[in-house]
Amino acid sequence: MQEEPNPIKDYLFDYLKKSEKRIQELVSQSKFTEIIDDVLENCYDKVILMGGEEGLGILATGLLHYLLTNTLIPSQRKIDYNGIQIDIIIPDLKTLEIDPKKTLIVCLPKTIDKIIIEQKLDQLQKIQPIKDNIWLVTTKKLDFQTKTYVIEKKNASFSKIIHDIGQFVNVQGQNKFKILRI
Repeated sequence: MQEEPNPIKDYLFDYLKKSEKRIQELVSQSKFTEIIDDVLENCYDKVILMGGEEGLGILATGLLHYLLTNTLIPSQRKIDYNGIQIDIIIPDLKTLEIDPKKTLIVCLPKTIDKIIIEQKLDQLQKIQPIKDNIWLVTTKKLDFQTKTYVIEKKNASFSKIIHDIGQFVNVQGQNKFKILRI
């Protein structure tokens, strides 16, 4: 299934391609926070003009997909499971079914409507019973009982998401996972 073209994703990937040498250097040094900060600093305003709050969600999704691929963190994206849409699941559905404590779901709602986001989180809890293993990425600071990352131009908590995912996943090259200790 081919994804339909998206100008915000195209803009992001054009930026990443233009910055490829520097970004690959940062990837090799595991400086993911710097990569995210750089992308937000250089793309945030244009993305807001192109697509507003929803555009920032598209930017965050594209950037997260890019970084998960570059870090070789196993994940599945845009999964439908028992009628519930999952944005990103780490490592995969099979692990969720076998052992939810080893599985992380990242929710990237395309809205800032708190009621819609709460409904989405409630749905996700039906398939991921461990609430701490459902993380939320939003464009505004909202009060949820879920670990939340906010996409902002400066001091974005979203900048730390890859580091935190790396803590969740055992990055020592083994296929075993560990639970985040916050």
